Amino acid sequence: MIHVKTFYFNELRECTYVLWDETGECVIVDAGAETDSERRRLTKFIDGNGLKPAALLNTHGHFDHIMANAFVVQTYGVKSYIHAADNEMLEKANEYGNLYGYRIEQPPSASGFLTEEQPFCFGNSQLQVLHTPGHSKGGVSFYARDDKFVLTGDTLFKENIGRTDLRGGSYEEIMDSLRRKLMPLPDDTVVYPGHGKATTIGEERQYNPYVQ
Repeated sequence: MIHVKTFYFNELRECTYVLWDETGECVIVDAGAETDSERRRLTKFIDGNGLKPAALLNTHGHFDHIMANAFVVQTYGVKSYIHAADNEMLEKANEYGNLYGYRIEQPPSASGFLTEEQPFCFGNSQLQVLHTPGHSKGGVSFYARDDKFVLTGDTLFKENIGRTDLRGGSYEEIMDSLRRKLMPLPDDTVVYPGHGKATTIGEERQYNPYVQ
């Protein structure tokens, strides 16, 4: 069984997730910790619970979700993964961060690229990779079928969707991602978004004006 711990980091209240199972192996998803105190909170939880980081996963490459990529990789010696279509944002993190007034330690290059054809495995668990572009070209969601949850990055929020006016964004693509990849999931699937509170697919079918 996969357990989920949510952290809200940086001024944009980005959601960083730690996922782990009975083996103690964990993955860190969207390392957005900006300050030293935020990074201490993250490591205190991981180390204090005896977890063994296996990888750093990125739902997409926007700066607020990768602020602590370098820190996580250096601290735990893990590999990082992103969809190839967002790799440019990872490689130019400082340039894109500066556009919004943020200075970001350059993340290390991706160790590999996420694809729908290859689930991501850790411990005794696996995450299905869903390519869900629209907020960015390489946006992905991580679906845990057996544990009934999905991490949607900035594609789907509680009663809202991600912005499509940023570089790589497309309203048509995000609506297609919602229609073909996320809304077909079971109603009781818990949605852990890239910002804000968790919700469920059923609640979003009922209350989200973008998927009515």
